[in-house]
Amino acid sequence: MRVSGDFRHGPAAGWLRPDWPAPPGVRAVSTTRAGGVSGGPYASLNLGDHVDDDPAMVRQNRRILRETLALPAEPLWLSQVHGVRVVDAATAAPGAQADAAVAFEPGVVCTVMTADCLPVLFCDLEGTRVGVAHAGWRGLCDGVLEATVAALDCAPRRLLAWLGPAIGRAAFEVGDEVREAFRARDAGAGEAFRSSPNGHWLADIYALARRRLTACGVTAIYGGGLCTHDDAARFFSYRRERVTGRMASLIWLTDRA
Repeated sequence: MRVSGDFRHGPAAGWLRPDWPAPPGVRAVSTTRAGGVSGGPYASLNLGDHVDDDPAMVRQNRRILRETLALPAEPLWLSQVHGVRVVDAATAAPGAQADAAVAFEPGVVCTVMTADCLPVLFCDLEGTRVGVAHAGWRGLCDGVLEATVAALDCAPRRLLAWLGPAIGRAAFEVGDEVREAFRARDAGAGEAFRSSPNGHWLADIYALARRRLTACGVTAIYGGGLCTHDDAARFFSYRRERVTGRMASLIWLTDRA
């Protein structure tokens, strides 16, 4: 996947800017594991405060994130539960249980954390609304992307979506129950699975997300193709390491005046 406008220097070296034609007032970033102060399995920019990293290190990493990106406000850090709830980031309390957030005014930072699950960023063509969703297989299957599109409250054809770094098909081995859960909602979803040598299935989370977005009317879909599991130098991966950190995908509006 081509990622335009990568950060090249300082703590943000290697962080990703979405390769999409977003309006000028939209800012979006997906971090990697580089640029922080955590050590061991959390090295180095772990942004998750729920993974048994030293809390002081996490606070410092979040400070680095805010200062490096000159964020207009503290990101809304959600308590993610692999569900489909979407909150308005302007009014939700920090730590709200949800897996997606939307914003309709400048200066409100929507954020999800991932370490194999798929982060999906959204904005509209006019630059008046943004959102982000955390799509593990359960949330993706149950409709977190559709719920986020609905919460953005505009015609889906006016939305752009960007698929951030997630576990790749060659590494995402799942059982029959996962494949059948997707096929129960979309018979054609079977095309996103191929048999594995172990008698299970290899799931293409990017293909599954594109199917769900297209089905609800979003056709301007960008990104995809990175693998968090296989690129240990750049990305945290829960499936690869179990004890590991979390990356963040963030999106916000600047003042359009």
